[in-house]
Amino acid sequence: MKHEIILSSPPILRDFLTYSETIRGKSSKSVEEYYLDLQTFFRYLLTSRGMVPPDTEFNKIDIGVVDKDLVSSITISDLYAFIVYCKNERGNSSATRARKTSTLRIFFKYLTSQVHLLEVNPAELLEAPKVKSALPHHLTLEESLELLTSVDGPNRERDYCILTLFLNCGMRLSELCGLNLSDIRPDSTIRLLGKGNKERVVYLNNACNDALKAYLAVRPNEGVNVNDKNALFISRNRRRISNKTVQHLVHTYLDKAGLGGQGFSTHKLRHTAATLMYQHGNVDIRVLKDILGHANLGTTQIYTHISDKQIKKAIDSNPLSGVKSKNNNKND
Repeated sequence: MKHEIILSSPPILRDFLTYSETIRGKSSKSVEEYYLDLQTFFRYLLTSRGMVPPDTEFNKIDIGVVDKDLVSSITISDLYAFIVYCKNERGNSSATRARKTSTLRIFFKYLTSQVHLLEVNPAELLEAPKVKSALPHHLTLEESLELLTSVDGPNRERDYCILTLFLNCGMRLSELCGLNLSDIRPDSTIRLLGKGNKERVVYLNNACNDALKAYLAVRPNEGVNVNDKNALFISRNRRRISNKTVQHLVHTYLDKAGLGGQGFSTHKLRHTAATLMYQHGNVDIRVLKDILGHANLGTTQIYTHISDKQIKKAIDSNPLSGVKSKNNNKND
């Protein structure tokens, strides 16, 4: 997160953001989302209480006046009114409103339990909107093979290695782009730096080892930017490969494999790896949690629901699924 945002925040908010990033180990992106959610909330609060001129543009409302006295006056009614405002005036989806609800609960829990600025937590009983769980979109085994066989061109060893790591290890885009040569270990494992700077070690199977070996044999060594000499994946500009470049090459090969326009992305390749391991490899869900670097098992259990849905679809596709008994037909 841009530290100027933290520094420009009112003290009560700045301390929370600093705590979230340094003590709780939240990623910069998560902390920035906290800031934006709370900024929107306080702008709404200042507007609803008539603390800003009525003609002030919402996005230009200064929240610098937010202090302990203002925060102490907030009730659960204010919080629910804000959630309603987000739905009716800002058009926020249930998922977005649920995230903002979570931010408010985390913020007020910090104020009451961590720094004891408040005696009563107004968000303690705040309920989040129900979010319809969507099963993660993923490639089938056959589509994954088609994607791998579509790789060619001057960077084919690098690009094939990238796709292979995505599809076999289920790593995030930021984790792949952040890989260093020193992260590859002689015991066929690789070190990943995940969300919140949490490290984990993932085993490399034969496909990954072979792809890495082929790429390292042609990886550029001359002319590489001095700050990127340890980077595993190098761009044509002799710098560490960027997220944008990887996203572009993934979409390019998806198009070549006839899989374009279906909503697939680098993150969907992560879903694909997890799904293939769970469905075809009989991987225990707790092991899969560690491989993916999930903070809790509930996040990983979405992949068990994929299997349940496919089992139901298989049963429903039975040609006898719509047959009724003669007795039932007579009663119709």
